[in-house]
Amino acid sequence: MTKFRYLLLLLALVGALPLAAQQRYELNAGWRALPIGKVPASGAQLSQPGYALTGWLPAVVPGTVLTTQLANKQVPDPFFGMNNERIPDIYRTGRDYYTYWFVKDFQEAPAAGNGQAWLHLRGVNYSCEVYLNGQKLNKQTHHGMFLRQAYNITPYLAKNGRNRLAVVVYPPDPVGNPNGGQGGDGTIARNVSTQYTAGWDWIRPIRDRNTGIWDKVTIEKTGAINLKNPHVITRVPGVRLPAGPQAPASLDVTAELENPTAQAVAGTLQYALAGQLIKQTVTVPARSTKLVRLPELTLASPRLWWPNGYGPQHLYPLKMQFLTAGRTVSDEENLQVGVRQIGHVWNEHTQSMQVVLNGQKIFVKGGNWIISDAMLRFTPARYDAEIRFHRDMNLNLIRIWGGALVERPEFYEACDKYGLLVMQDFWVSGDANGRWVDPQKLEDQWTRRQYPNDHRLFISSAADQIKMVRNYASLGIWCGGNEITPPRDILTALQDSLLPRLDGTRWFIPFSNADSMSFNTQGGNGDGPYGIQPISQFWAHRTYPFNSEVGSVGVGDVESLERFLPAANLVPPRYLGAGSKPTEQVDSMWTYHTYIGYEQHLLPYGAPRTPKDFGLKAQVVNYDQYRALMEGFSSHMWDWYTGSIIWKTQNPWTAMRGQMYDYYLDPNACLYGLRAGSEPLHVMYNPVDSMVMITNNLFQVKRDLMLVVDAYDMAGKKTNITQVIVEAGPSMSKKFLSISSVVKQLGQQKGLFLSLQLLDLRKQIVSNNFYWLPDGRGEYSGLQGLAKAAVRATARQTAPGKIAVTLANPAGAPVAFFNRLALVNPATQKRILPVFYTDNYVSVLPGESKTVGLDYTPAAGVPAPVVAVEGWNVDKLLLPVAGATTN
Repeated sequence: MTKFRYLLLLLALVGALPLAAQQRYELNAGWRALPIGKVPASGAQLSQPGYALTGWLPAVVPGTVLTTQLANKQVPDPFFGMNNERIPDIYRTGRDYYTYWFVKDFQEAPAAGNGQAWLHLRGVNYSCEVYLNGQKLNKQTHHGMFLRQAYNITPYLAKNGRNRLAVVVYPPDPVGNPNGGQGGDGTIARNVSTQYTAGWDWIRPIRDRNTGIWDKVTIEKTGAINLKNPHVITRVPGVRLPAGPQAPASLDVTAELENPTAQAVAGTLQYALAGQLIKQTVTVPARSTKLVRLPELTLASPRLWWPNGYGPQHLYPLKMQFLTAGRTVSDEENLQVGVRQIGHVWNEHTQSMQVVLNGQKIFVKGGNWIISDAMLRFTPARYDAEIRFHRDMNLNLIRIWGGALVERPEFYEACDKYGLLVMQDFWVSGDANGRWVDPQKLEDQWTRRQYPNDHRLFISSAADQIKMVRNYASLGIWCGGNEITPPRDILTALQDSLLPRLDGTRWFIPFSNADSMSFNTQGGNGDGPYGIQPISQFWAHRTYPFNSEVGSVGVGDVESLERFLPAANLVPPRYLGAGSKPTEQVDSMWTYHTYIGYEQHLLPYGAPRTPKDFGLKAQVVNYDQYRALMEGFSSHMWDWYTGSIIWKTQNPWTAMRGQMYDYYLDPNACLYGLRAGSEPLHVMYNPVDSMVMITNNLFQVKRDLMLVVDAYDMAGKKTNITQVIVEAGPSMSKKFLSISSVVKQLGQQKGLFLSLQLLDLRKQIVSNNFYWLPDGRGEYSGLQGLAKAAVRATARQTAPGKIAVTLANPAGAPVAFFNRLALVNPATQKRILPVFYTDNYVSVLPGESKTVGLDYTPAAGVPAPVVAVEGWNVDKLLLPVAGATTN
């Protein structure tokens, strides 16, 4: 398209701006709440603007009853210590205790002409009645946590513009007995809601079972036609590369047009994308909803969307409008479209499925996700931070576990932005839904196999949620449930009706470890294990070919532990007995926060003496565990495996297992070990056969790489093992040389440090990996006696919110080992969170320096931060940031 034609199109679009602009706003402040037992009025009375709300509590909406109670200091923080035990559980109080009225006054004048006003509730848990200005909006009680609600409130708006919305919210029924089982006694799964709220092995029960108006409430104003549920399918035929010219791609777009008026409405449905305007004239009959398909759009030179590590995540803005009378916008929707095509093929060699995107096979490096916050306190900023952490781990997929929810649009927006594909489970789990005999469950397997009670509600909720998230490029795989399929009629509806009709572009897995995803020839459940393992296990032991859950430890350091453990309980584990696996004993508070043991794996570094010492040694083990996990899987890419998904990468409360960062968004060494092991182009060391390898996840051959292998003793003396030019083919792992004899000889007495580097022809490092290896007895005796390193460090602000920290280790010094950087408020000496680091827990070789970038959001009125640096053999430094000022 010429610049002149493009300008004309822009002018045409400007000329089509609304004469009466469509509006949408959120009702997220000024709510009041009260338990139903304290409200004598009916819904019709209560929703009259003149009804006095004396004594009502300020309410948190979106939120739950528990978040409102917490905001009003009626309950203690359930995430700290054992406070959760001090909060009444709904199983014992009865449902009325957590049944609440929520009331909101708002200004909105009656619509003029054919204008319409709509009330949207994106999520209420579990049942509700909705009233506006004395009128009940829902003829029948609404049920279901995930089913969105929309009401045309045009006839009910007050003439003076003063309106009152009143919603009574009832808890799930049954609420389940939180008896310590997975999902408690299992009966929480009789509802179409989150199962974890009755407790799991990584969380304690949520006392109100998340009862409340937990998601957004919005008012939308349109003309006569309401444009809803747009659907954009992108097609990218052939095999593509991220760079270079692109063959055409195409878009197939549909939308629903709802006409609530008594007259048929004629107009034009149109959308603009990449300088093209696609139109379709249509007439919508009175009191009906019509699905409209627009002409296909062809993109001549598309900019494609790729998963993290493979290419950029380009997103096209798409504006869709319905116009009447030529240029009056009745309604519009704005989307961000990633042009890509997702697929899958069966790998006969591994006996597992492999993901294909834009024609290229993708080796999946994933993380399991539960939910951002167990009490449903969701924000776009927190979603963005958490998904950014996953991007920084060099992962390319997140799986949403089936005991939680279909994630919110804001989650998917962040995944689109950072390139994380999503495997989205529906709402069943093998634990609650009957896969196993379980004495903690109230009912037998045959009964639990038919959960939930209302299959129609499950199916209608699934259809609604599919429509809500289907346009996101990141959504890659649908999954029937966690470790079990839904009941047969629901499964049939999903795979044979709903997904083909409402999506039709994504792979559907019946359940998370189904043979159609990863054929199980080894027995067992098809996923796991979930505890700490010897490093060699990840390399030498063959597990499931596409493992949907494999996990390990993840406790944070002492500063993380201090945020949720009382001082009296901040004591390190004790180790009793002798032999290869002594008994690890921990404080009961640690058990309450679901600590998963490090077993004997800390002892080679010396038994922890203090909480700080425990935290440091735990981080060394964390880093080694998760680097080895992903390196081991990558070393057998396309031979044993087509992917693995870590159980798990985050916690929605203050648990002490399976997390790369804590609930407060403070990263631990798991994140950076995983970041290293998941590099797209990565040099690595196999501890089983001492082989140096390179894994290349990219689509191009990488040539003219200098492989440099150096060893360092505990005094910092360097021994060059090899320096050789190599190349790595696309999407493969390759062995290069064994260094067994050298490692054994140099490390026998005290262990050694091993530095692996890949350099390009400009001598720039493209992959850098640093190992610490034990002595001949399997202990880290050299680390235990490592001399201090006098690191020189500087910090300077490079831009607002961005800091560069340089660590320099003098020649002749020992290795400056395992340095943790943190950004600190100088007034409180507490870490600023979240902060994103280009690397952390870094080691600096003698005579070398390393620069780490820090990125954070400055807060108003906070003193200029300082950078804290502290390592295994580096005393704590507090660095002023050159150029930084108080915000």
